[in-house]
Amino acid sequence: MSTETVVIIGSGPAAWTAAIYAARANLNPLVFEGAGSRTMIPGGQLMFTTDVENYPGFPEGVSGIDMMLDFKKQALRFDTRVFTEDIVEVDFSSRPFLLRSSGDREVRAETVILATGANARWLGVPGEERLAQSGGGVSACAVCDGALPAFRNQVLAVVGGGDSAMEEALYLTKFASEVLLIHRRDELRASQIMQERAFASDRMRFLWNTTVEEVLGEDVITGLRLRDTVTGEASEIEVGGMFVAIGHIPNTEFLRGQVDLKENGYVDMPTPWRTDTNVPGVFAAGDVMDDYYRQAVSAAGTGCMAALDAERFLAHNGAAG
Repeated sequence: MSTETVVIIGSGPAAWTAAIYAARANLNPLVFEGAGSRTMIPGGQLMFTTDVENYPGFPEGVSGIDMMLDFKKQALRFDTRVFTEDIVEVDFSSRPFLLRSSGDREVRAETVILATGANARWLGVPGEERLAQSGGGVSACAVCDGALPAFRNQVLAVVGGGDSAMEEALYLTKFASEVLLIHRRDELRASQIMQERAFASDRMRFLWNTTVEEVLGEDVITGLRLRDTVTGEASEIEVGGMFVAIGHIPNTEFLRGQVDLKENGYVDMPTPWRTDTNVPGVFAAGDVMDDYYRQAVSAAGTGCMAALDAERFLAHNGAAG
């Protein structure tokens, strides 16, 4: 079994940026871009984003799909090799590391860059997934999508009750005519300061003890079917967009017991401003280690950092014996 110099797991902005940098450094990277599933396909969350207007260098905006295809093309230009398979098992107990893929492929690697991203938590109600994937007005990232023309001066709904939901809702008040905060309980889970900011906004209205049962609309969202959790009463409201803010799930299940993870499942980064994990030679980049910013541009930046860290690690440590 041959040993790879660097294996990159993932296919979002972090993974392809790492591949570009590693390839140009003659590290001959191998990328496992993932086999795809119902909620995650090669290219990551940007594959479900119709318009990206906050990534530098695209003054007219760009579709998330086109952006990820261009990232991949740039990596391939420098002879990056790609397998459209998941890594399902790793052994980081010694170098070279051992990785097994969903295609029954075994690979050894001197260094590994983890860039598997995170999945947004969805409500799982009718109409939600279809309109999220088609760009029909359902999103899991207000900062990514909220400023788009389709959402301006609209009544927008945010589902959730934690700090992320408050941040999303407050951000949307810059663009929406009104923001409806839908929460299944009668009190928020958000920190006190975030609650105070939300309650102080004159553009926010709270729908307590309420759950979303269905997202209405064919091509674009037109409204929501709601249910009161106390009375059981059903109702419908008209909205021009819905933002789900109930958290993210990092794609790290296959890493448990191999690298240190935080309580929320994200890869723990022991050294600030470095991409090193607790395992020498294993690095992490993008949303799999970032539970705070979760932006394409910050993911790409950490992908660059991970490739440079891997290159320096190899320069200092060489091949494993």
